Amino acid sequence: MKKLTIFASALAMAFQFTSCDDFLDTVPDNRAEVDSAAKITSILVSAYPQSYPFVLWELGSDNVMDNGSIYDVESQSTEDAYLWRQTSENDTDTPQEVWDNCYIAAAAANQALQAIEQLGGGKSLDPQKGEALICRAYAHFILASTFCVAYDPATADSELGIPYATKPETEVSPHYTRGTLQETYENIAKDIEEGLPLIDDNLYTVPKYHFNKKAAYAFAARFYLNYIQEDRSNYEKVIEYADEVLGSNPRKVLRDYATDMGSLTNASNIGDAFISAKVTANLLLQTVYSSWPYIYGPYSINMRYGQAREICLNEILYASGVWGENTVMSSLVWNPEQKMPFPKLAMYFEYTDKVNGIGYRHAVFPAFSTNETLLCRAEAYVLQETPDYASAVSDINDWIYSVSPKGQNETVSESDIISYYSAIKKTPVPLINAKDRTVRKPLNPILPFVDQNQEYFIDCILQARRNETVHEGLRWLDIRRFGIEVTHNREGQAPDVLTVDDPRRAIQLPADVINAGLEANPR
Repeated sequence: MKKLTIFASALAMAFQFTSCDDFLDTVPDNRAEVDSAAKITSILVSAYPQSYPFVLWELGSDNVMDNGSIYDVESQSTEDAYLWRQTSENDTDTPQEVWDNCYIAAAAANQALQAIEQLGGGKSLDPQKGEALICRAYAHFILASTFCVAYDPATADSELGIPYATKPETEVSPHYTRGTLQETYENIAKDIEEGLPLIDDNLYTVPKYHFNKKAAYAFAARFYLNYIQEDRSNYEKVIEYADEVLGSNPRKVLRDYATDMGSLTNASNIGDAFISAKVTANLLLQTVYSSWPYIYGPYSINMRYGQAREICLNEILYASGVWGENTVMSSLVWNPEQKMPFPKLAMYFEYTDKVNGIGYRHAVFPAFSTNETLLCRAEAYVLQETPDYASAVSDINDWIYSVSPKGQNETVSESDIISYYSAIKKTPVPLINAKDRTVRKPLNPILPFVDQNQEYFIDCILQARRNETVHEGLRWLDIRRFGIEVTHNREGQAPDVLTVDDPRRAIQLPADVINAGLEANPR
């Protein structure tokens, strides 16, 4: 199975990060003989996927629309992502690259774990073991969130999972099966629980380019938010792990949008400020091969599919919330109107031939941040068996403080949230007219709401997270978790609706993988 087999020789080079300026520096990664802690640490720089499903997740979401055929697309694969169809292309942002690079990352983690075992393990190698386990879990979580349906405890043991790689490959054509989604999530949880207590920040020269302790706990919080249990015990874990990230005073660790970028007027400077390693809120910075900052950003390319003014004004950054009309993010939105981007993710180019302008596009992004973790915790407070609305209100107010202009910080109450969202009509499905767009969507949660107020609180948190994570793809996880139906308009055709039970919610496996014998997703 060519595309599933991961050879050590495929991992001959790895990125070593020391700052945003030299994140493209590479160091040799000696796989011939891994016989020391230093070499194991070196291997682990390859355990972070060099692809990320920005295009698949964001263009598949309700954050974008079709602006018409008078505008261009970056590639056929971007149009295929918007239309939820399998692509035959194999560029940096396609399912093939996400699949390959996630399994390459898992292979590096497995290589490290095998070497640790051969060296006898022990406390001196526990930090490397912890990082390897968390990296392996992370790669498989990205794969499961892309190529599988959302986790539902009632059906997970009958839904398709993804092959969970737990050892370096030694066979030319090993046989793989997908197993069940239940097995996939159990394996991810096992790696997280074993790896978390072993993480040691002292292992790293620059912790923010690795799964440091806070980044690992933030990942755990996000994972358990999506690993839903019938008894709702997963929400207890979300709160427990988010507490480790946020401490007793979250405002001290949240992003200060006004101070960090409120006065910036250059898109590149805004992007640099957003991904700065100096920002406390940024927990893990990851670099990937990607054209995404060009595709969504303030450039006159890929104008056909984007967060057009119609969406920005009525649903996301320009839309009012219970916090009022303005956030620092809304003040940083750029034209063109077909995209209306907040230029948070800058593009970096690695030249292989400067004379001819040839090279690779890279994106750097905060894979985990305190702001996103805060909103994970707020959701968990609300969705517990007995909702804790007071704690959720506190987290929502902390988020509002983070994103508000100086001197305009709002404070909302439980009654404010209920009255605000109860007065807003839900966006109809299918969506035909721009005037019908609102910040509320019909929700079909995996576990039913315990009361109407719970739904209003989730409306608020989903709106906040949609603003906070716009362009980062994480809206896709919310769409899956809450069964949000997405209407994509199409020029000259009826809108296409991704219904709550639409099998396209699991992106189709790459053609090469299917042709090699792995079971395809149903269509």
